[in-house]
Amino acid sequence: MGSIKEDKTMSEFALTALAINGGEKAIKQKMPARFHFGQEEKDACNRVMDQAIAAGVAPGYSGKEEDALCAEFAELLGGGYADAVNSGTTAVYVALRACDIQPFTEVIVGPVTDPGGMMPIVMMNCIPVVADAKKDSFNVSLESIKERVTPYTSAIVVPHIAGEPADIEAIVAFAHSRGIRVVEDCAQAHGATIHGKMVGTFGDCAAFSMMFGKHTCCGGQGGLVFTKEYDTYLRARHASDRGKPFGVADANGNVVASLNFNMDEMHCAIGRVQIQKMYPIAQRRNHFVTQLMEGIRDVKAVRFAKIPEGAVSSYWFLCLYFDDLAVTCDKATFSAALEAEGVPLTTSYGGNPYIFQWYPLRRVFGNSGYPWAAPEYKGDRNKTYTMDDLPVCAENKQNIIRLLINESWDNPEIIDGVVKAFHKVWEAYKK
Repeated sequence: MGSIKEDKTMSEFALTALAINGGEKAIKQKMPARFHFGQEEKDACNRVMDQAIAAGVAPGYSGKEEDALCAEFAELLGGGYADAVNSGTTAVYVALRACDIQPFTEVIVGPVTDPGGMMPIVMMNCIPVVADAKKDSFNVSLESIKERVTPYTSAIVVPHIAGEPADIEAIVAFAHSRGIRVVEDCAQAHGATIHGKMVGTFGDCAAFSMMFGKHTCCGGQGGLVFTKEYDTYLRARHASDRGKPFGVADANGNVVASLNFNMDEMHCAIGRVQIQKMYPIAQRRNHFVTQLMEGIRDVKAVRFAKIPEGAVSSYWFLCLYFDDLAVTCDKATFSAALEAEGVPLTTSYGGNPYIFQWYPLRRVFGNSGYPWAAPEYKGDRNKTYTMDDLPVCAENKQNIIRLLINESWDNPEIIDGVVKAFHKVWEAYKK
């Protein structure tokens, strides 16, 4: 080890070399777009249009394309039943309806989720109860779930955030031991697996967003509901299409009240092409991160998320957790230097819909205050949440650095550039 003077000189040289201080960037090329749409998707749309034109009608819904999409998706997940709906938010709502959740009960949800992962709960006239996260993860903690369970708990919605599988096996085992249903929210985790099984196959029902920004999509918006249980599947079909009597031989009409959440044939055709790319996309993202982990394992300024044993993440984005004890700068300085080297990132993540005004003001059904105000609800009707109620999640959010990766980063030149960027910044600021 050199003298203090030598170490200072090396640090000063490393600082001068940073792109943010006028040095040469580690990543010289523009980071690539995804290019996950191509001729196959165009051909699928043309097929639907050609058939409609030949028949003299407009493309519809609940036709051959949806039947094929649902069958192919269920097969991709190892067998079961799927239903195509018009958004990921809808998919969560339909999954809850399919699980026969009763009104004025409590549904536990993770601390990081889209509004579309929480608002379906109140639209069911149920109460969202927010559990805390695991350390160095935005996924929900089993221990916090156990603390939140009450006699009124009917279900748990488990999001797999950032493509990282949650501790779903343990959560399902705990929930089922108490008669609690589990809905997996797989919006951000297409192709992620645990012991070779895709997320979405562990709970009672699963919701997948097929929105344009996800790993795979059906176009602008779309969703898929999956279950291994036939009765649950029938309830999903009823909930997704105005209560039409699918599978009910003696019905004289609609069997439940609901809305029309169907996906149309055009979007189903796109989805059929896209789901065949699901595993390859997930594998390429995972391969990039694996190479990055190896390349920066000596960069002590950041920690990678903790993935459950036997799990493989599909990395919708990459979570790194900053360690300020390892460096001479704060997270903002370190991140700005990385970004200047050409690494696309952000230093925050939202996903806390319970802190927005609709939740504390109970703005769901007019000014009624329902479902909290309902006399049938016997729990804490005044409970609200701040980040003080979720200390682990709050700490994770304080430390987060998110790399906005995609599968096109999986090439040697990009990997080398990102690794070089981390080492440059680390050398400049390490203690």
